[in-house]
Amino acid sequence: MLNCNLSEHSLNEWFATAQGGYVLAREQAFFDRTVGDIFGFNALQLGLPDHDFLRSSRMPLRFSAGNQQGNTVRLICTELPFDSDSMDLTVLPHVLEFSEQPHQVLREVARVLMPEGNLIVSGFNPRSLWGMRRMIGNKQDYPWNGHFITLPRLKDWLALLGLEVVAGRFAAYAPPFRQSKWLDRFAFMEAAGDRWWAVSGGVYFLHAVKRVHGMRLIKPKWNEGLVSKLMPAAPKVNNKVTQRNKTDTE
Repeated sequence: MLNCNLSEHSLNEWFATAQGGYVLAREQAFFDRTVGDIFGFNALQLGLPDHDFLRSSRMPLRFSAGNQQGNTVRLICTELPFDSDSMDLTVLPHVLEFSEQPHQVLREVARVLMPEGNLIVSGFNPRSLWGMRRMIGNKQDYPWNGHFITLPRLKDWLALLGLEVVAGRFAAYAPPFRQSKWLDRFAFMEAAGDRWWAVSGGVYFLHAVKRVHGMRLIKPKWNEGLVSKLMPAAPKVNNKVTQRNKTDTE
């Protein structure tokens, strides 16, 4: 059975470390700020039930789903048991890079989203210091054992499913130190990163909206001859009368 997040237990353990807590604090702040401005009725979080990324949402129904204990709904992310066009908001915190079938997960998410529904994805940026750490370090430990997805590739996947990216942001610009004292010393890189190297954050967020184009109006091909017969003829002007009136006026 496929989990929504193949290393979900390891992820929670990693979030409890100084390095993971540094990332978690920035992710929680982004989700809190973003989901509160999205309106609707049904909000779904896939994976990571121990961390409520929907806590600031004002939607009446908010729940988590996944194949781990603690989720409101137990499911397989590649086969979501929800009606099509039923969710107003879905958040995917680090689901895709640890999924065996990320394309299928996105297809299911796109299916259950309502037209103009919102999707928010968070993922590790391979084109960053964190991505470099994964390339040169041990890939057996979390989160370096994940398949980091580049931002252009993820945008292409979303576009193919009719999901239009409307906003994005990066975070976690400090090097992936393990100790809090070093992370604190490089805290200045957060503000500097947003200004000077915005695409190099260790984590990225994408906000996409499901677009469903309306029907195109197909105009009939009119029979010009028939139309001219059905339309009332314009009144004819008597040139003689017009010329006489013009002469009298002069």
